[in-house]
Amino acid sequence: MTNANARENAPVTLYRNPKSGHCHRVELMLALLGIPYETVDLDMANGAHRAPGYLAISPLGQVPAIDDNGLTLADSNAILVYLVERYGDPATWIGGDAVERAGVQRWLSIAAGEIASGPCAARLVTVFGAPLDHEAAKAKGHALLAVMEAHLEGRDWLVADRPTLADIAGYSYIAHAPEGGVGLTPYPQVRAWLSRIEALPRFIGMARSPALA
Repeated sequence: MTNANARENAPVTLYRNPKSGHCHRVELMLALLGIPYETVDLDMANGAHRAPGYLAISPLGQVPAIDDNGLTLADSNAILVYLVERYGDPATWIGGDAVERAGVQRWLSIAAGEIASGPCAARLVTVFGAPLDHEAAKAKGHALLAVMEAHLEGRDWLVADRPTLADIAGYSYIAHAPEGGVGLTPYPQVRAWLSRIEALPRFIGMARSPALA
């Protein structure tokens, strides 16, 4: 994170790939909180994420990254926390007590772990041509979805009686799992959860690729 000379009241700049679920979770949070923002789409196929100017913002060359009035920050889950702490209600989105906060952190870890290595990785193969083990990623995706299906039985949201960062961090790659060959038909509770997120005021979706399952 860097904090250069601030540009007061400028929109947040989101550096992204429009087909990245990591980027979409940040854009969704920006939209839900009503934060003015603009997007810069990086031509990653031609190495825009490795350009010196971008590496000054995101030293690992990853998307997403933001520039908020001179403060630059990379890593999608870190950005979610920052946006809520800076512009939202942390008690609502991060948790109102120790149990809720721990639950949100657990699902943020799952977003960076099981979601990334499961439905995200499967979609990287089919949408971006990544040289990963597609069958292993699909198997991890279905294992995760089975856990989520059981977890969502009798509840509307992953952690609390309202949406939290856990739901926002999990949404994008689960909603787009069929693009990676991980079908959602066997998981009615997961599909209902996705629909609840999509019904939130100011919800915005992610660009879709062909579904394979």
